[in-house]
Amino acid sequence: MSPKNIGVVITTYNSPLWLTKVLTGYENQTLRDFRTIIADDGSTDETRAVIDQFRARGILQIDHVWHEDRGFRKCEILNRAIAQTDCDYLIFTDGDCIPQPDFIATHQHLAEPGYFLSGGYIKLTMPVSEQISEEDIASGEIFDPRWLIAHGQRRSHKLWKLSSSALWKRLLNSFTPTAASWNGMNSSTWTKDLIAVNGFNEDMQYGGLDRELGERLWNYGHKSKQIRYSTVCLHLDHPRGYSKPEIWAKNRAIRKAVKDNRRWWADNGIVKSAGPA
Repeated sequence: MSPKNIGVVITTYNSPLWLTKVLTGYENQTLRDFRTIIADDGSTDETRAVIDQFRARGILQIDHVWHEDRGFRKCEILNRAIAQTDCDYLIFTDGDCIPQPDFIATHQHLAEPGYFLSGGYIKLTMPVSEQISEEDIASGEIFDPRWLIAHGQRRSHKLWKLSSSALWKRLLNSFTPTAASWNGMNSSTWTKDLIAVNGFNEDMQYGGLDRELGERLWNYGHKSKQIRYSTVCLHLDHPRGYSKPEIWAKNRAIRKAVKDNRRWWADNGIVKSAGPA
């Protein structure tokens, strides 16, 4: 079964320049039939102006899901996006991740009932992130390792993810020791299954909130498919002032309880309930 109506959910918070680069990437997808759902955790009018600009271009079908800024509430805005969409399949990524041109097409092609897909990304340095222009994205040349290295990216085996060989990508997917966990920068699954586990856990803040969703999907009976070399995002650099040790400790405790108790339902999720209806 192939998805009929795909949505890509892009989280953002007051990063209009990075969002401009990311939306340019979605304008240049090989598969054009998808919705762009921007899950906005309280950005100012500067971000809204960027979204309006891209709407006016008429290439992307954009839904802007916004709530006011009351601190880090990423899980809440993601749950609102899930609850409001009529798309049957959702790809999740961030507003600092530029997708490869085949990003949407690859997720559609590899989607399978009872599975979520776990994709990959490449972290860019700040100098490279700043140099990338809309023209560079539209041309696709930023996904050439030689271009990245020429503009200051360090040589690394991680650039193997940009190989053009389908066989090489399949081999790397099968041999990588990295678990096929839910990765918020590049993962996808069926909307009905996200609703079945009650979406994201709103008790979670920065640090493992994506993995926790994947762990509950596993407990629900989902399997996961490794596609970290099949199609990737280029992750633009940025500061991470919201990462705090005490929050990580709280989140680790929540994830441990999920694992120990084989829990799949989020009490504080899309609906506020101690169990499914």
